[in-house]
Amino acid sequence: MADMHATARPRSNAARICTILAFVFAVIAIFVAPIIFGLAGLALGIVGAVLGDKPLGWYAAAASVVGAVIGIALVAAILNN
Repeated sequence: MADMHATARPRSNAARICTILAFVFAVIAIFVAPIIFGLAGLALGIVGAVLGDKPLGWYAAAASVVGAVIGIALVAAILNN
């Protein structure tokens, strides 16, 4: 393996699954229950990153937060009309 640090974890299938689910939850958070799916996606993204799917896990966590913010903004815009 090419220059892997002793403390770095190899990426596992569980890490990739958590990361993929985090991205899916980020999209779902825009349209359905932004707080619930945003927090779930954030947690899954962090778990994916910690399990070794870096930096994609961190991107998924950030995307979940952005998806939740967009979802909340859409709900607020719809309810205020």
